[in-house]
Amino acid sequence: MKSEDNHLLETIKSVLVPIHPAGWMFITIFAVVSLLLSLLCSFLGWLGLIATAWCTYFFRNPPRTTPTRAGLVISPADGVVQKIHTCVPPAELGLGNEERTRISIFMNVFNVHVNRIPIEGTITKLHYQTGKFFNASLDKASEENERQSIRITTPDGKQFGVVQIAGLVARRILCDLKDNQSVKTGERFGIIRFGSRLDVYLPQGVIPAVIVGQVSIGGETILADTQSTQPQPIGTTH
Repeated sequence: MKSEDNHLLETIKSVLVPIHPAGWMFITIFAVVSLLLSLLCSFLGWLGLIATAWCTYFFRNPPRTTPTRAGLVISPADGVVQKIHTCVPPAELGLGNEERTRISIFMNVFNVHVNRIPIEGTITKLHYQTGKFFNASLDKASEENERQSIRITTPDGKQFGVVQIAGLVARRILCDLKDNQSVKTGERFGIIRFGSRLDVYLPQGVIPAVIVGQVSIGGETILADTQSTQPQPIGTTH
């Protein structure tokens, strides 16, 4: 009987995904509005209930199993690898004027929006830039949208840039990091509401291990390996 109880408990845990703390206020607001709407009209109440369910789903914060071998660069976000190309990083990162490979991950409103640290190191730069709210899938979003820029320096001196970018619907970037903070690969560090993008700037010579169009899982998908000399993979959509 005890084993059956444990099995039931594990099943419940697998269904009840944890919620990010930043979501409870919004879930409460959605629920209260839904209740008020139901007093006016049952149909509106049902619509409100659906909206509340979506809000709860949006702020889900599931656990992830992160590869931890030294040199692995892990995706900081769920979403689609939208673009991989070379460009000069934002000046506020302090990464110099040389072009680096940038991997852009686009999150729609149905993705998990909790962001994670891509590689172990120390936070050596934080900069919040106000800006516009263009569609995060556009190239100009990297330069003109509101964003939080983060520089991570690894124990062996490599420097990475991570940029949280607000989108057309997203109006709030949350980042819990502090200057000189030590971070581990896969650790949660923030969230963006509601639909957005993450850019990762790799050091020169580091080759991406993902392809455009690939779906990445935050905290799990390997974006690159600083110890690998393998060529960038190619692929196709079926």
